[in-house]
Amino acid sequence: MKEIEKLKPNEVWKYFAEILEIPRPSKKEEKIIAYLLKFAEEHKLEASKDEAGNVIIRKPASKGMEDRASVVLQSHVDMVCEKNSDVEHDFDNDPINAFIDGDWVTAKGTTLGADDGIGVAAQLAILASNAIKHGPIECLFTVDEETGLTGAFEMKPNFFNSEILLNLDSEDEGELFIGCAGGVDTVITFAYETEKVPSDFQPYQIAVTGLKGGHSGDEIEKGLGNSIKILNRFLWEGTNKYDIRISNIDAGNLRNAIPREAFATFLIHKDDVAQMKELFSDFKKNIKFEYKEVEPKISIKLEAGVMPEWVIDEPAQYDLLNALYACPHGVIAMSKQIPGLVETSTNLASVKFIQDNQILVTTSQRSSIDSAMADVANMVSSVFRLANAHVVHTGKYPGWAPNTNSEILTITKNSYVKLFDEEPVVRAIHAGLECGLFLEKYPKLDMISFGPTIKGAHSPDERIHIETTDKFWRLLLDVLENVPKA
Repeated sequence: MKEIEKLKPNEVWKYFAEILEIPRPSKKEEKIIAYLLKFAEEHKLEASKDEAGNVIIRKPASKGMEDRASVVLQSHVDMVCEKNSDVEHDFDNDPINAFIDGDWVTAKGTTLGADDGIGVAAQLAILASNAIKHGPIECLFTVDEETGLTGAFEMKPNFFNSEILLNLDSEDEGELFIGCAGGVDTVITFAYETEKVPSDFQPYQIAVTGLKGGHSGDEIEKGLGNSIKILNRFLWEGTNKYDIRISNIDAGNLRNAIPREAFATFLIHKDDVAQMKELFSDFKKNIKFEYKEVEPKISIKLEAGVMPEWVIDEPAQYDLLNALYACPHGVIAMSKQIPGLVETSTNLASVKFIQDNQILVTTSQRSSIDSAMADVANMVSSVFRLANAHVVHTGKYPGWAPNTNSEILTITKNSYVKLFDEEPVVRAIHAGLECGLFLEKYPKLDMISFGPTIKGAHSPDERIHIETTDKFWRLLLDVLENVPKA
């Protein structure tokens, strides 16, 4: 942490290092909320917390800037908690084990939380400084962005007063975002009966690991491997050739992350073991060939397992494996208006055996067009309803329609050109941001989103680029200095 604090800009990295020490999983943000309120008290700044847990800290204008329009700087305090299966880490209690790796800051086997800890750190650095020029500032820290945008959903329309909002939750330096996709979750449950382990069967475990995973919005177009689809592909082929019975599947974790790891325990009749191993050998070879360019570290292992107490009934197994095979995953459509922008996508995110003899399958859909989002959500629903599953749609959030005439966009573009002597890219993003929800509550908001370069968000490969963090900071300060008069 001491080495990270020495990076430039020191004031930002200092607070980022402090944040790394504070556990802040989604829906468990109590410690970071307490930290923010204590920070406000120590710096004699006005602060309040709403019923959802969102925190606002206000700072008066610096001398000579009192006539400027008020600006709200916004980030979310929660982080995605993902780790490699061979890493021991308790996200509820342990600090993030971060280190400098060349031009990047990353973590050892876990997510880093730069999404959006770096935005929080930048806000704190501004609030703590007496040297930065700015008009009246409100710093908004929202909760539970990663698992449902709960903080933004539940925030009351009068929680902040500014009509300019700078969202600090983007991950590509040099790009200014003026729009984002909306989204919805499609959640499926299968009911099953347990049956006794059949005689003359042997247990095996299959594990798919080593995939990159990542953000299901930002990286869905890369064609990365989905551990659920790969695992299920083998189980589906195996059950169509041999007498195989499934006892458990544990795959993926988060609705907004492409699943990196998947595990299953199954039984196979002893007479079919040799042929099944041959099938697995061919399967492994084929998958490695198919994904050699995008997933060079993929690992697929088959090992003898421990005999389980039961297997699921055959009709449930049939429905589950066929539905997972048929379930779409990836890009559905590209934008016709903005070249290179994913318009609509869907993510098969997790499969879990849960209590009461149920299997929970989580998926999420995104689109910049509401009707297209509804269409792909219905497409996913129809697959699972054909397989006798129960389906619900939850957590729908709106997109953010681009405003190319935005005044704060013009100011930010001019600042970028002045500072770095090049034009920034202005575009929309396929990932979801809280901006759409803010716009519903504050229709007059003029918004823009920008940030440093972060790669591998929502995965243990998450890392933040050091040099672009300095550029992000310099841009933010120049924008604040050039905010128009009220």
